[in-house]
Amino acid sequence: MTAIVTGATMGIGEAVTRRFVREGANVVLIARGAERGEELARQLGGCTRFVAGDVADGDTATRALSAARELGGVDVLVNNAAVDHVRPLLEVDTADASAVFATNFHGSLSMLVSVARDMREREAGGAIVNVTSRLASIGISGFAVYSAAKGALLSLTRTAAVELAEYGIRVNAVAPGLTSTPLVDAWIAAQPEPETFARDVARGIPQGRIATPEEVAATVAFLAAPESAHITGASIAVDGGYTAA
Repeated sequence: MTAIVTGATMGIGEAVTRRFVREGANVVLIARGAERGEELARQLGGCTRFVAGDVADGDTATRALSAARELGGVDVLVNNAAVDHVRPLLEVDTADASAVFATNFHGSLSMLVSVARDMREREAGGAIVNVTSRLASIGISGFAVYSAAKGALLSLTRTAAVELAEYGIRVNAVAPGLTSTPLVDAWIAAQPEPETFARDVARGIPQGRIATPEEVAATVAFLAAPESAHITGASIAVDGGYTAA
């Protein structure tokens, strides 16, 4: 199996990449940070290729597919790359929204369409997993634009699943809740009383804790595997019951 993983060098993306490699897959890593990406690819060995690029740039998908062909052709795409955005709705301008959508939706759309065309031409089928968010389904103050972009990606997941089923291409989503990524860890650390803040955040989750990147990666790996062959158009929440409460 050969997978393309966007946003592959930190947090959930790195956990997904490492999980795939442990399971014997080849992985094309995509990220904007060349130094970190090259170092991770070096650590993981010859089963990986690193492509430096922004998913908002259409050329990135072309170069990722070229790298995947060196490894036998793409079987799985994980659309994980995203930028964060926290701002009160009435302070948002169109430039903010455009920048967030460029990565969180348009970049994922570009990758999905390019990879799906390749899968169709090869008649090989495949699996596409879009990493959305709990915020694709609920509203939290300050996250209007981020939520809208992730909600658009969830809607894309469902429609793409229907359109691509005839080609043997499955499209699903994983919707993480708060996850212990470098970004979230830094957010907690920046609070006046980080330990108290972390406990209060955890109390708002039915399971009483935030997720690990590895837990999200395990769900991504399941949706990429043959065991989930009859699952398409689904969204699996990895949020400790937050969106169910």
